[in-house]
Amino acid sequence: MKKKLVVLTGAGISAESGIKTFRDSDGLWEGYNVMDVATPEGWHKNQELVLDFYNKRRQQLKEVQPNPGHRILAELEQDFEVHIITQNVDDLHERAGSTQVLHLHGELLKVRSTQNKNLILDWQEDLFTGDFDANGHQLRPHIVWFGEEVPALEEAIKIVEEADYFAVIGTSLQVYPAAGLISYTYSDTPVFYIDPKPIAIPNIQNKVEIIPEIASEGVAILRDRLKSI
Repeated sequence: MKKKLVVLTGAGISAESGIKTFRDSDGLWEGYNVMDVATPEGWHKNQELVLDFYNKRRQQLKEVQPNPGHRILAELEQDFEVHIITQNVDDLHERAGSTQVLHLHGELLKVRSTQNKNLILDWQEDLFTGDFDANGHQLRPHIVWFGEEVPALEEAIKIVEEADYFAVIGTSLQVYPAAGLISYTYSDTPVFYIDPKPIAIPNIQNKVEIIPEIASEGVAILRDRLKSI
């Protein structure tokens, strides 16, 4: 039976493909104030702005490709049972070949009903005011905005609890509840932390191996480390 490798990924792994993150600079996301485009309040204040923002992100996603970090994680499925838990809303893990990907914060290429959170549709093109579900309710981006619950969190916790190895890649460990997932590993589970600017991980008993590299280079090191264990 293959060992279970659970990987928590964040914006750092997608940044190498050309997708920007707002937390690296001044609170702006592609030039937009995050509170205007990633909160329920922003949606109610200016629906057109929010829709336009995610339409642009959806189009941008079509122009970028998975990078070596994504591809190596997919290749590791040959030797491990790999579960990706990602804070990213892009589909680069899936396009690289990873088969078990759980999106904590939603997906750019899906939309959902504003009245029924379980009515989720695949959506490749622009979304506009007047695009309704079958019951006549406006559709919205399938994104978990600040202040909203994270529906996939319980499933993510169960996956982490079963990890033989746990890796953190390209996330600042500042966004909760995702950052708290590491605390659900068993104390004897090896943890690998890949980040060019690693921070101290609070309240963790595990042995943590820090790999201070960008995601793609760090994942290559992780691959070699895991195969040598």
